[in-house]
Amino acid sequence: MNDTVRPVFHGFEQIPLREYAERAYLDYSMYVVLDRALPFLGDGLKPVQRRIIYAMSELGLAATAKPKKSARTVGDVIGKYHPHGDSACYEALVLMAQPFSYRYPLIDGQGNFGSSDDPKSFAAMRYTESKLTPIAEVLLGELGQGTVDWTPNFDGTLEEPAWMPARLPHLLLNGTTGIAVGMATDVPPHNLGEIVSACVRLLDDPEASVRDLCEHVRGPDYPTEAEIITPAADLLALYETGLGSVRARATFTREHANIVVTALPYQVSPSKVIEQIAAQMRAKKLPWLEDIRDESDHANPTRIVLIPRSSRVDAAQLMGHLFATTDLEKSYRVNMNVIGRDGRPQVKHLKQLLGEWLAFRADTVTRRLQHRLDKVERRLHLLEGLLVAFLNLDEVIRIIRGEDEPKPVLMARFGLDEEQADYILDTRLRQLARLEEMKIRGEQDELDSERDRLIATLGSKAKLKKLIKDELLADAKKFGDARRSPLVAREAAHAIDETELVPSEPLTIVLSDKGWVRAAKGHDVDPATLSYREGDGLLAAVRGRSTQQVAFIDSTGRSYSTAAHTLPGARGNGEPLTGRFSPASGVSFRALVTGESDSRFVLASSHGYGFVTRFENLLSRQKAGKALKTLTSGAKVLQPAAVGNPTTDRVVAVTSAGHLLAFPVSELPELDRGKGNKIIEIPRGKRGTERVVAVAVVPPGGALAVHSGARTMTLSFRDLDAYAGPRATRGGLLPRGWQKVDGLAVV
Repeated sequence: MNDTVRPVFHGFEQIPLREYAERAYLDYSMYVVLDRALPFLGDGLKPVQRRIIYAMSELGLAATAKPKKSARTVGDVIGKYHPHGDSACYEALVLMAQPFSYRYPLIDGQGNFGSSDDPKSFAAMRYTESKLTPIAEVLLGELGQGTVDWTPNFDGTLEEPAWMPARLPHLLLNGTTGIAVGMATDVPPHNLGEIVSACVRLLDDPEASVRDLCEHVRGPDYPTEAEIITPAADLLALYETGLGSVRARATFTREHANIVVTALPYQVSPSKVIEQIAAQMRAKKLPWLEDIRDESDHANPTRIVLIPRSSRVDAAQLMGHLFATTDLEKSYRVNMNVIGRDGRPQVKHLKQLLGEWLAFRADTVTRRLQHRLDKVERRLHLLEGLLVAFLNLDEVIRIIRGEDEPKPVLMARFGLDEEQADYILDTRLRQLARLEEMKIRGEQDELDSERDRLIATLGSKAKLKKLIKDELLADAKKFGDARRSPLVAREAAHAIDETELVPSEPLTIVLSDKGWVRAAKGHDVDPATLSYREGDGLLAAVRGRSTQQVAFIDSTGRSYSTAAHTLPGARGNGEPLTGRFSPASGVSFRALVTGESDSRFVLASSHGYGFVTRFENLLSRQKAGKALKTLTSGAKVLQPAAVGNPTTDRVVAVTSAGHLLAFPVSELPELDRGKGNKIIEIPRGKRGTERVVAVAVVPPGGALAVHSGARTMTLSFRDLDAYAGPRATRGGLLPRGWQKVDGLAVV
């Protein structure tokens, strides 16, 4: 008895999930790469495009025919050849009909097929009609001449062409884009005449290099008249590697004082460009521009009018800024990754693309000629049998009338084969006229001559090459046109610095005690007379210009900065600085300062420590600011004092006890940040109650205003000698009645 346990098959295969997932993903990847996203080098089409064009030819929608509803075409495509979504199929059809998307549109669309402003604004397929354009004949003309392989459709009930017998390298003419799994393709469109010229050069000189071919193919040729500004060296490198980028720039003209944009880069929406420019105008980043208008119409598809504020505006500089900051200049990636004749995706350089296509074309022409030769020889064979029948017409008629099975008798009597006998038996009586023999002999002579030409061409590489060249030149003459995208050497565009765009105007920047900021135009504004929110009041104010930066210092010694021209005006209460910056919780803003980058300021604390620093050290791009002044426990930030000349100016500090000290600015260290050195001495026993009230810097010839309540005492530069002393000393005591100081000001 055999105890071996036999495996039982349950009707399914058990494999690890990891293996199944890997296999399924790889199968899907190959499907996407080969059957959806990447074009075939031969005809330059993806499967959906190929099926749309073939289905339209089967519907009789040639260029000379009457168009039919696009829904009819889409129905045939998805019902017979492409079982996918109708919307995706229709979108592919629309793309091939848009003259602003395709350099040489393959479909003639009637109805709303979108616009360059919004390519996807096309009408539903039940409203539009379509047919093929004349240039589609380049793809379809040789389809029924034995030039392609045929494959079953998805359900095996029909056959469809595996590729189109393209007479021109359509891949380079219209270009293509696609995203597969792990790879993508971006082939730009080119000019038909240039591509054919390069093909002829390669046929004549198979050893020609990519550099040689680039004498003919000067660069991509987009459907728009925008300039291609990529340097020639970069274009050559692109064609030598199959990878790179192309940069296109809008064109503009001057009409009196206005600037008129007449062409936009490929696939750039006019409305988007206008919105980008308008956004900069709203943000006050384009003060040179007063208005922008869209005057595009059918006669002028692109006409964007820019109206400068004055005729003195440098148009080239303004447009350079717009090129750098908007889609008026755009870069396009180039990745010539296509499925070659071997069925594998590969990034190919220009010579590989043209060389492989010419080999594909040679195979196509060879198959076409061989197919025609086979038809000619078959026709000659039938005519030979028919001529025998005419020469023996009475005998043939007798056999047909008298024999039950005339075919074998005819074959035996005249040495005919079965095909010839069938042809004789199928001949109509009306063809038995006296002159028919002469027609047969004439047709034989013509077919003999054609057969000799076909055999000669097929047997000679030179004649085959000449035939391919002649057909290419004929198609170029029929369908070629002038280059649309001019190649122009231009310098790189640069955005104008924001400070250059802003007009230089005097401003008075006002900071309230609660941290609200605003900027009043002019230097004659009295901040104390401005209105403030309830419970709020003036903290500090500085005079500056709209082109400068403004720095704010919080209660922890951190510094924040913003552009002065971006601050709100003085008509309202301003805006809270917490909306612009992100200080720590419970922190308040206690000082502000403005100036040029190399301006110097004295930064001090209420505990009497300070240093000199440049204004650029106060600037920060971070919303959280930057650490600037190190404060001892309980110390407060004082309003910075501007330094004019570090070698001659004096620092003046005054305490709450009325002690005032003046000493040269040069005695303070210049630091980027930190605590600084002691400015004025506060006795150890008084440090809890006495503090520094204010710090000022007085230049020679200047004067110091000491504010005490409603009274003001003015001390000249010479008067300060009475309070002069070394840094970190006690200084002199102000006169009785002036020892309670509220603030200092330089006058």
